[in-house]
Amino acid sequence: MSNSDVLAYTRDWSLGDEHKEDSPFEGLSAFVQKSGKSQHLELHVSGAKCAGCLGKIEKAVGALEGVSEARLNLSTGKFNITWQGPLPASSIAETVSGLGYGVSAAAETDADELQRKEERELLLAMGVAAFAAANIMLLSVSVWAGAGEMGANTKQILHAISGVIALPAIVYSGRPFFRSAWSVLKRGRANMDVPISLAITLAFTVSVVETIRGGEHAYFDAAAMLIFFLLIGRFLEARVRRRACSAANDLAGMSSRAVTRIDCDGNALKVNPGVVAPGDILLLAQGERAVVDMALADELCELDESLVTGESAPHVLTKGMRIYAGAVNLSGPVQAKALSRASDSLLADIGRMLDAGEQRRSAYRKIADKAVALYVPFVHSAAALTFIGWMLAGAGFRQSILIAVSTLIITCPCALALAAPVAHVVAAGKLFQKGIFLKSGDALERFASVDRIVLDKTGTLSLGVPQLSDATDQKIIADAALLARASRHPLSRAITDAAGAGPVAPSVKEIPGCGLEANIEGTLWRLGSGQWIGTDLGETHTRNLYLQRGDEEPIPLEFTDRLIPGTDDAIRDLEKAGYETEILSGDAEGRVAEVAHDLGISRYTSAASPRDKAAHLEALREQGHKVLMVGDGLNDAGALSLAHASVTPGTAIDISQSASDAVYTGGISSLPLLLKLSRRTRNVMLQNFTFAALYNLVAIPIAVTGHATPLVAALAMSFSSVAVSLNAIRLAAFAEGK
Repeated sequence: MSNSDVLAYTRDWSLGDEHKEDSPFEGLSAFVQKSGKSQHLELHVSGAKCAGCLGKIEKAVGALEGVSEARLNLSTGKFNITWQGPLPASSIAETVSGLGYGVSAAAETDADELQRKEERELLLAMGVAAFAAANIMLLSVSVWAGAGEMGANTKQILHAISGVIALPAIVYSGRPFFRSAWSVLKRGRANMDVPISLAITLAFTVSVVETIRGGEHAYFDAAAMLIFFLLIGRFLEARVRRRACSAANDLAGMSSRAVTRIDCDGNALKVNPGVVAPGDILLLAQGERAVVDMALADELCELDESLVTGESAPHVLTKGMRIYAGAVNLSGPVQAKALSRASDSLLADIGRMLDAGEQRRSAYRKIADKAVALYVPFVHSAAALTFIGWMLAGAGFRQSILIAVSTLIITCPCALALAAPVAHVVAAGKLFQKGIFLKSGDALERFASVDRIVLDKTGTLSLGVPQLSDATDQKIIADAALLARASRHPLSRAITDAAGAGPVAPSVKEIPGCGLEANIEGTLWRLGSGQWIGTDLGETHTRNLYLQRGDEEPIPLEFTDRLIPGTDDAIRDLEKAGYETEILSGDAEGRVAEVAHDLGISRYTSAASPRDKAAHLEALREQGHKVLMVGDGLNDAGALSLAHASVTPGTAIDISQSASDAVYTGGISSLPLLLKLSRRTRNVMLQNFTFAALYNLVAIPIAVTGHATPLVAALAMSFSSVAVSLNAIRLAAFAEGK
């Protein structure tokens, strides 16, 4: 075994003892994997929330000497770094930590548990903030309603009660923002949580001072509401990130199943797939799924390669042919020679595609991200300039800080915070009613920009379940069912379904990879592949079976894979809407061409492997297309993840569903509505952001000139939130075609 094939546990002795004592990340050198001159390290990064964080981290680490690759996946928190030269692992970790993010060795971190913990903390914080905001608003309404009649002492008491409610809520619920802000401030940097923390702290502090002084105004309600609205967004982001990881976790579970290795003495031992080396002899039991790529050592084997190729028809292999990881053995136990390590198998390749796709989607800048990046610095700069301006004008510190805080309050980004989420919630709710389930927070925005649709065939356009041709004679079906009822083979089940309940021939014998035979009234009957019976020798995919009764001529039983009802109408609607469509399938040329012809689709690709599908989507992306991928099998998972947007049917495997942005249950006829509503939702989001910007253009001059009382500020803030919500609700009527 060469050094490039094992994990190298090394220590970098060039650092010196003094540096080792100072660096908290010195132990990371034990997790560096060496391959020739290259070194690789996988870290877990916490605290990165958006595409801006991703770009900052990758740029900083990529600038280190010798680094050739720095790739962060926001969904999983995994950060892969490859470099050459003497750069110590601790320096990489210190660079990330210096930007204000948590960092640790990925091998020592349970990412899923950390994400679940973060979700729980955010949910509790959101609940506390909501309780506080609701109760403080009740007290504030009392103050506003009795503004002309309520005594000063009563107002002061109500403000004090509001402060008592607000203090623990702000301290507890504001922790996600305060921790993040402090982690970067102590390193002389800033992030988006710094101005948020400043606004919350200033609003609360000024409110306390005004309450003690017996002032007329306090802003406890605004501080609590701001935290509550911001936490909604944080929680939704955390939930989406964790769900996005499930595809990789599902695939890892499939790839980590123990395998049976035959040692040099002929003993069968259960081992972890990670220790399997090329040349090892493995035993693949009936019904077992291969987790490494292998070459068949026995004479014959029948496989279900639906996860690999997407084709439901079994595949007959002969000695020396390749068994891909992910294929299921339908015949008896067979032996095969490992062709690669588990890390180099087809399943591992698909896992890397999933990771690359998640990393690319993490870099996608949502409309809300772009708006917040412009909005928050502008508003807080305006508040700071307002304070400085009034101080220079001689207003005094108290009046200047009150006006500055009023500016922050009246421009509280409630409308901005609601602009995208409310539209998304309304659209997602209507899609849910139509049998479409969104899984990604920015899915609608990416669906709205799609210009090309790539479709898998089996399970997406066609049913994916073999069915007997309508032209098959009923007497032939009844005879074949006498044998077929004794087998669980997919084609046998299709015959049984067509024939219905009935008798089974006595002493039926199933020959793995060949078919069924039985002696009926002194005559040998056979039901199986053409290769076994002696005809159709050129066909390895068992799409046709043959029934032979004694010395009679073999009778072919033809199976078809019918289109899913409504598919042809959906394709026509998509093309009328201006979308380019094509088929990308792992099935054979003839069957793909037949479906393409039936649907009027001129572009199609057949016999495409998972790598071929991913490469095809990459080529379309380089041509400038924004591709929507629709597929259901493991062979589609990599392409689904790498596509600009992706959808899977509800019948798809878990890994494919996890890798996609949406799941539909009503057939592909759901796609036109999904895409139409996505475009409308994007327009509503843009309208909401435009309104929020116009609102601030009016509100900021009012606040800056000192004319914004708390009542006016609260009413204006509430009006902006209600306005964007009502605009978003119009999507419900649009989805119903009204």
